[in-house]
Formats: sequence, C-alpha cells, structure tokens
Amino acid sequence: MSRGFCNMNNHHIIFLCFLMVSFLALAQETPQEQSNQTSTKQIERTEQVKLQQNIVRVIDTTKVVSSSIELGTSTLTSTKVKDSVAYVAKDYPKLADLDAKWKQELYNSSLFDTIYNSVTTLEYQPVEYVDLPTDTLKARLKELNARTPFNVEYNASLESVIKNYLKNRHEQLERLMGLSEFYFPLFEQELDNQNIPLEIKYLAIVESALNPRAKSRVGATGLWQFMFGTGKMFGLEVSSYVDERMDPIMATKSACKYLSNLYKIFGDWDLALASYNSGPGNVTKAIRRSGGRKNYWNIRHNLPRETAGYLPAFLATMYIFEFADKHNFRPRKPEFAYFETDTIRVKQMISLDQVSKFINIDIKELEFLNPSYKLGIIPFIKDEDYVLRLPLEKIGLFVANEDQIYGLAKTELAAREKQLPKFVEANDRIRYRVRSGDYLGKIAKKFGVGISQIKRWNSLRSNNLRIGQRLTIYPRRPVVRSSSKTVTPKKTEPKALIASSSEMYTVKSGDTLWSISQKFKGVSVENLRNWNDISGSGIKPGMRLKLSKP
Repeated sequence: MSRGFCNMNNHHIIFLCFLMVSFLALAQETPQEQSNQTSTKQIERTEQVKLQQNIVRVIDTTKVVSSSIELGTSTLTSTKVKDSVAYVAKDYPKLADLDAKWKQELYNSSLFDTIYNSVTTLEYQPVEYVDLPTDTLKARLKELNARTPFNVEYNASLESVIKNYLKNRHEQLERLMGLSEFYFPLFEQELDNQNIPLEIKYLAIVESALNPRAKSRVGATGLWQFMFGTGKMFGLEVSSYVDERMDPIMATKSACKYLSNLYKIFGDWDLALASYNSGPGNVTKAIRRSGGRKNYWNIRHNLPRETAGYLPAFLATMYIFEFADKHNFRPRKPEFAYFETDTIRVKQMISLDQVSKFINIDIKELEFLNPSYKLGIIPFIKDEDYVLRLPLEKIGLFVANEDQIYGLAKTELAAREKQLPKFVEANDRIRYRVRSGDYLGKIAKKFGVGISQIKRWNSLRSNNLRIGQRLTIYPRRPVVRSSSKTVTPKKTEPKALIASSSEMYTVKSGDTLWSISQKFKGVSVENLRNWNDISGSGIKPGMRLKLSKP
C-alpha cells in the first residue's frame, strides 16, 4: 500500500486531497442542504445534457442545410432527409389545443343543416325572452331600418324569429360570427365593387351557414347556393374535377351579378332576395295572388314555405350581427382572414395531398382554402386559370421550390395504380332513354328532379312510359358526359363559326348573353362582356355586339 502511494504523481495527490476536502464539507452540511444541493445538481446535469443534445442536433441540421446549399438544391432537399434529424419542434400544448378547436369550428359543416332546418320550420309563435323587451327591439329595428335599404320595420313575425334565434341558437350564431371574420371582407369588397348593399353579406349565412361545400337536398351548391343551370348562366363551370359554385371568389362575383339583375327587375331588395331563393316566377305569382301588392310582408303568405321564412331569417340574422354586443356574443376570431391568403396559378396537375406534404400545411386547412376542387386535385388545362390558394407565409415556400414540387408530384401521379378521371365538363341537359323497369318516380329520383318537371319538359299527359322513349331532363345533380348508351349529351345545333374578327351581332328581343354565346363557337358569356365593356347582363334589342377580341 505504501508502495502504491509512493508511486502516485502530483496530479493524483492533488485529486485525493480535493476529494477529502469535499467529503469533510459534505459531512458538515445538514441533511436538508445535502438534499437541496443534490437536487440542484441533478437538474443542472439534466439541463446540461439536454443542451448538449440540442447543440448536436442543431449542428446536424446545419450540416444538412449547408450540404443542400453547396449542392445547389433548395430547402425541399433538406426536408427529404429531415427524418434522420432527431430534433422535433414542439408547440405549447394549450395553445395548440386552442388552434385545433378553432380549426374544428372553421371546417365544421354541421351548421348548414341547422340553418336550413331553421328557415323551413319557422312557426312565428310568440317567444318569451326577457333580455329583449319589445320596446327595445322596436327602437333598434327603427335604427337599423334607417341605415339599410331593407324593410326592417317591426312586426310580430320578425320579433318571433329574432327572439327564437337569440334563445335557441346563441352558440351556433356565435360560431358563425367567428367564421364571418374570415369571409365577410371578401363579400364586402365584391358587393362594394358592384354597388350592392353590404348587408347582403348576411344572405350567405342564411343560404349556406358559410360552408363553401354546402349542398341542399335539391342540389343547390356553395356559399351562395347556386343551382346547376343558374350557375352556368353566370359563368360558373362544373367538371369532373372542379365545381366553381364552391369557389368563394367566383361564386360571390356571380351572386352579386345575379342579385343586381333581380333588383333591376323588381326595384326592391326584399323582393330581389325572395326571388333569389325561389325564382322570379314564384314572386310574380305571389304578387298577382296578393292583388298586385309588392311589399314582401303582404305577399309572404303566397310564397313557397321556404321563401316565406327566408327574408325573416335574413333580417333576424342581420339584427343579431349588427347588435351582437348587446346580446353577449363572444365569437372566436380566426387565425387569418381571406385577404391574408394569396393564389398561385398551377403549371401542371397536382393534388392537395401533395401540396400538404411538400410544404408542410394541414390538409384540412388546404381543403378549406381550395373548396372548389371536388377530388382534391387541381387540374391543368390549357387556357384555363386554375389556382392554388395558400396562406401568405406559405406562398414564398411553394414558389421557391415549385420545380422540385412539380417534379415529385408528376412522379407520384404517374406511379398511381388507379388512373385519374379525364377532365370532362358536366352537362346541363341530357337525353335519357327509358329502359325496362323504369318509371317516372325512379328517373326523377335518379336525377334529383320532380316528376311534374319531367312531364312538363317532355309534354307528357300521363305517367306512362315506353321502353326506348327519349326524355329531356335538366338534372339538379350534375351528370358528366358519358359514352353510356342510356345517357347521352344533348343534341344542339352546331355553333356558327366566326367568319372574321370584324363580325358583329345585333341583339334581338328575348336575347340574353347566355343565348347569344350558344350561337357562336368559342364565345362565352365572359367573352361578350369583356369584348363589349358590359357589366352584368344588361343588353337591349338593337345593341350591336363584337363577337371576337378586338
């Protein structure tokens, strides 16, 4: 033992002395002090280890990014090898939960059914609601009436609807107020552009509960609930991939044009809204049956049941939104508004799943921002402008990596086992050949129309059909062009070819932009508007229209 001690060098001796001094000092500490110091040292040691690990991870990540830059590749390359890096960014759990709850509200479509049912089942019975005395309501409606072009004067039916909504739909309306923060700036901009009352924005709540993918039982679709034929009249196309009725911007533009036309017909916004819901024909019939009176409340009893509840629901919604602070509404604000997004014109076919994966964006958020792509695929068609909408902070990331993104997307799509459907436009009229076992009710159900409509379209006096008989049908559910023997595209007269760039057309009585566009090959309603500086659909007999681009 003494030999071993003698063989020690100075470093060993100093180390042993240090240990002895430390031991004596530790022996003099109280048990509590020893425990605290041990705990502190363990925490420090744990933190030190974590810090060292993170430094290593950051160094590894830096190496990956640096190597990508040296090789002349983009940040997308580092994304491909990101899995080999252990570090994963973490969010504050409580805040992440709040975001998740907001997104659930944003993407939830259950409100549409609730809204639809509330409009069609209004009873107008007196409702007890002590927080809103009748005198207070009358004063507020008078104030609202003075600043809007709608007739919002007090009546018992309107009071019933307002109090019913406040009493039974407080939570749903609060959710809609949150959604409105996202959509209303878009609506107001287009309404202002076309000189339409900004209060029309509340119509989209009654129509669709601000769900761009909403679809009614009769096939009306989108934020503004366009029927297939009406959408086509106002330039909204439907194909195997795209339904422009679900595009917030395009559908809003078309809704404004349609409402503007209806106002020109009736000269009254209440009647314009009623005809937007049920068609101008039903409104004019109600006016006739009411002895020529044109006040909505005087003709309401002669309107279809749904339309009878339509304007009261609109006015009640307007009142509640305008006086939300008086009724203790606390809506959750959205993460971003519509104007905080932007679009990129796609250069090749790409799926939303691929975009979600390549630039790390939630697929639900992506689908919400791009609702018009029915299959989650953005097609690329020559001379068509199909765009991808993204939050502003993701735009630069996509553009900086678009060559790689398109390359990977093309490779993935080519490798799919099941081929994607070909791009075909849906047809607004079909010729159906009656088969064995067919009857009017079965055919009507298949295409989402009424038996009486099929009889009217085909001048049928009875319900009897014969095998092989051809029926003309305007389906409420869009039908794509098919090679089937039973359903064929409509047979129309071929469009006339435009002879030269100087050809003109003289508008005849009964002409519309739509009917004129059908007479000439390669001419659309939008072409006619652009070439002739026409806003809306206002044309008059005798007007001469250019049929080609100047």
